[in-house]
Amino acid sequence: MRLTNYWWLLIWLVLAGGFLQMTFPKQPVRVLGRTEYRWHWIPAIILAVPYVVWAANRAWFGDTEVYRSGFLKVPTSLAEFSDFLAQQTKDKGFTVLSFVLKQLIGNQDVLFFLIIAAFQMFCVVYFFRKYSTNFLLCFFMFIASTDYLSWMFNGIRQFIAVGLTLLCFGLILRKKYVAAILLVCLAGTIHGSAFLMLPVIFVVQGQAWNKRTLFAIVAVAAAIIFVSQFTSVLGGILEDTQYSDMLSGDIWTADDGTNILRILFYSVPALMSLVGRRQIKDSGDPIINLCANYAIVTALFYALSGVTSGIYIGRVPIYTTFPGYVVAVWLLERMFTRDSVRIAKIAFVGAYLVFFYYQMHLTWGLI
Repeated sequence: MRLTNYWWLLIWLVLAGGFLQMTFPKQPVRVLGRTEYRWHWIPAIILAVPYVVWAANRAWFGDTEVYRSGFLKVPTSLAEFSDFLAQQTKDKGFTVLSFVLKQLIGNQDVLFFLIIAAFQMFCVVYFFRKYSTNFLLCFFMFIASTDYLSWMFNGIRQFIAVGLTLLCFGLILRKKYVAAILLVCLAGTIHGSAFLMLPVIFVVQGQAWNKRTLFAIVAVAAAIIFVSQFTSVLGGILEDTQYSDMLSGDIWTADDGTNILRILFYSVPALMSLVGRRQIKDSGDPIINLCANYAIVTALFYALSGVTSGIYIGRVPIYTTFPGYVVAVWLLERMFTRDSVRIAKIAFVGAYLVFFYYQMHLTWGLI
């Protein structure tokens, strides 16, 4: 089943999502020793399955052919694979994963994409279902923001790493740092950018807008002001790594940074958490505080990518974006009165639909 009309991304979400939400009652789930009511796994899986199938059967999109040809080139014999792996200079974990999958499915590239998409979607659904008070709205944000297309159709190697870091969220919440670090390191073998999440584990701890996050804001502001010195330091750090091509003058000067509209759009959860600090503090909810700090980190990464590299730095915030969706939805339901919350949600959804049209039509030309 191949996606040929991209409007179906929203049509299925509205029709099936609305029906499933009305048909299946929420079920109790234990989160940090408390009983919360969340979507049942069955409707969540039914809603997600078409997106997995569409990702597996895409004809083209971004790096699809690169991944397809790379998978087909992986040797099938262990002896040949040993030499092949030694020739790889980066992200050897993904090469090992490709080899293991090839032993199971042969050269079936569509099945290769299907298995990867299923794992990625499982991580997204698991995270939203467990930690969000409104699964459907968070899933809508994932689709309408075009994160789904950008990552499950394109940057699939990095999105596997993102999925693994999403599974770390509960460990970070319970301060099980050793297990979280090990899982992030595993993600780093799939895509080296995941290692940047190691310091983030500690930055996001505590109440929203605490001293650590404020220090991070000051540090990023200083990097923006002294951007030339920052890029020199960044170049020294990245030298002899898989991102050493950032040091190429041609690539750096050709990249004018992340679009300001994208920066503002993805900074909305952080701005909402700033306005709703009182509601967050009064709730005393460790999940929401942690998600708010993740949202702040997302905004900081995007701000930094706006003056440096949208191609490289602009790819990092996806690791911290999803907790921002959770806190945005939570605040949307608490920052407004009972009479105005419906209007606020309509405006919120409308803004995402406008961004979807902007990205899909004006930027990508897909609709």
